[in-house]
Amino acid sequence: MSPDLSAPNTRAIERARMREVFERQQATALRWRTASAAERGARIRTLLDALLARRTEFHEAFRLDFRKPEAEVELSEFLPVVEEARLALRNLHRWMRPRAVRPTLAMLGTRAWVQWQPRGRALIIAPWNYPLSLCAGPLISALAAGDPVILKPSEMTPHVAAVLARVIGESFPPEEVALFEGAEDTARALLELPFEHIFFTGSPAVGKQVMAAAAEHLASVTLELGGKSPAIVTPGADLANAAETLMWGKFLNAGQTCIAPDHVYVHAGIRDDFVARCRAVLDARYGADAEARRANADFARIVNARHAQRLVGLLDDAVQRGARVLHGGETDVAACYVAPTLLDHIPADARIQHEEIFGPLLPVLPYESLDEVAAELDARPKPLALYLWSTQRAEIDAFLARTTSGGACINHCVSHFAHGNLPFGGVNHSGLGKAHGRHGFETFSHERAVLRAPAWAPARLFQPPYAAHRLRLIRCVVDALRWLSR
Repeated sequence: MSPDLSAPNTRAIERARMREVFERQQATALRWRTASAAERGARIRTLLDALLARRTEFHEAFRLDFRKPEAEVELSEFLPVVEEARLALRNLHRWMRPRAVRPTLAMLGTRAWVQWQPRGRALIIAPWNYPLSLCAGPLISALAAGDPVILKPSEMTPHVAAVLARVIGESFPPEEVALFEGAEDTARALLELPFEHIFFTGSPAVGKQVMAAAAEHLASVTLELGGKSPAIVTPGADLANAAETLMWGKFLNAGQTCIAPDHVYVHAGIRDDFVARCRAVLDARYGADAEARRANADFARIVNARHAQRLVGLLDDAVQRGARVLHGGETDVAACYVAPTLLDHIPADARIQHEEIFGPLLPVLPYESLDEVAAELDARPKPLALYLWSTQRAEIDAFLARTTSGGACINHCVSHFAHGNLPFGGVNHSGLGKAHGRHGFETFSHERAVLRAPAWAPARLFQPPYAAHRLRLIRCVVDALRWLSR
């Protein structure tokens, strides 16, 4: 159970404990610099075994926190973590191996390589929407890199956080991996400590605060944020596949996914057909009427009443301004329920057009040309993900070249997150840095450049005093390099 930090004395005691654990982790960081791949792998196995040993407890915790279906817990929480661990255990020897670097012409006669070193003490601040995978995934990368870690799970999923706390407490001494529960005060207190690296997943607004705190200590940061990720369906797309995959990616976890499609652009010529297919998919999956949808056990709930009220506000604002509900639209704030909902005829000044939705509301926006869509996307902050349904290779290549996003999927959505060999992360407003697989290992590692010169290296020929013959020699080298660059 998270400590009550409302009392000043309790808050001071908890802050002192954080600092004590943080200082004890420094000795671990120094010791782990020379840890072998086998030692790092053993820590990852310990974590994975402990997580899976409490599988049933996690299922119940997710049910209590926001009625997440057991199948979605397995698919979106356990599967990414197990895959992250598998990749690290299988490849860690290779990832840790120094990488030889060819000498440049100016450095002929030397030998150089890149050495991967642990960054040191790391802080991982995890969100509530995927509280297991977005906490344990970065932790596996940090352990692979050789970093001791302090974890801060979200207070908005307290049951999952409590099970995680038990897993970490049973698996590691606090000087190796520690977990602190709590709310904003806890996060703020941890951010005051001079970590070597901070890994944060959450909103852009809070990400800016994390980055500012990291700047106080010049700590490196990884920010996995969000934004309004667009989906685009072209006239030549396989509409059945587009409807099935888009309805899955959008309404997984009740739309509470940072890479969920935020809105879908559909060519005006296929708009009616596409909407009809989407409605049919939603009827089949979640129920053909309001009562059936509400009773459906395969659809998660909104994490709390405050977020449910925010979504109701977005929906009401859009409808009051002229938007039309094509499917769903039922809400119950007290029950944290918002039905899978499709909307169209949304005016440009509606809040839902400008705020990240992060819930089961999907605006359907008609378009006439892809150039029009690309221009609109260029005018917005760069999204975390982009999804395009098309069967035309030239069209796909042109649209990808014309737009920017953290990641992209063609004829699918969300699934690129599960590809452990792909870098995952945002760009500018949607994030900073990369995660997953080798990219996660590198995120938590320092890429150290090493050069070894032979004893006979001619560097002294370029050192003072700069007599005339040395100046001529330096000029000759510069001119030779210039000539070779032509």
